[in-house]
Amino acid sequence: MTRKTASQPLILISNDDSIQSAGIATLVRVMQRLGEVVVVAPNSPQSGMGHAITLGEPLRLERNYRFEGVEAYECSGTPADCVKVAKHHVLKDRTADLVVSGVNHGSNSSVNVLYSGTMSAAIEAAIEGLPAIGFSLCDFAHDADFTHAEPWIEHIAREALANGIPAGTALNVNIPKKSDDPIVGAKLCRQARAKWQEEFLVRNDPYNRPYYWLLGNFVNEDHGTDTDEWALAHNYISIVPCQFDLTALHGLTQMNENWTLELPGQPAAPVPAHPHPVRPEDYGPANPNG
Repeated sequence: MTRKTASQPLILISNDDSIQSAGIATLVRVMQRLGEVVVVAPNSPQSGMGHAITLGEPLRLERNYRFEGVEAYECSGTPADCVKVAKHHVLKDRTADLVVSGVNHGSNSSVNVLYSGTMSAAIEAAIEGLPAIGFSLCDFAHDADFTHAEPWIEHIAREALANGIPAGTALNVNIPKKSDDPIVGAKLCRQARAKWQEEFLVRNDPYNRPYYWLLGNFVNEDHGTDTDEWALAHNYISIVPCQFDLTALHGLTQMNENWTLELPGQPAAPVPAHPHPVRPEDYGPANPNG
């Protein structure tokens, strides 16, 4: 396998639909035009896993030879696990120039980004200080057609390699499903304020024990023309820069203005002159030998 050269970027690929999916095959094919490709992806579908990681059991990693000429591995863990094990074990002393995740079967626009395994791989990369993009096609069909998306995936990845992605940011890219109408273009957007109106279907199993099946309808409550949902509805590709810092800065401002954070009738305790730093063991048993 050819190693990365000065003119050949190193691109790490992962996803949540598993290493056997059509979407990741599309991504591998496109990224091979841009540089050296390494794949670390789940060995089974991990949709809806969000940013889950594996702590209570070992991870398994095996070589996969699906992609000719590509160093590829299938991992027993989640998409976030895949990026972690890729950075710390597979790549070792090498650093990816770009991490791409997908191409997901189905939209990851608006609130879906919180549940998305596709985006968790990209956001994990951003946490690790690596530029990252999650690609999704708004088509849940098993035989979804990705061909119209390929030129745009290549173009957006080339832009990221040439011009960079802001630090601490992962791009959430959603692509309209193939139709008779050509894609108008790409738009930088904000995440729409949308949500799922959910309900549980309750049934009984053969032993007469109840079980629950989650159903729901997607509702867009945002009428702005600068959102990902607006862009997709008008046949644009939506690009939303996402961050893993979930601090609501407007909430900080409002609460600092309106909340009282001392116990009623009690004087505030003095600030410690010598504060105690948080110790690694205070974070829990991530290290079983700690």
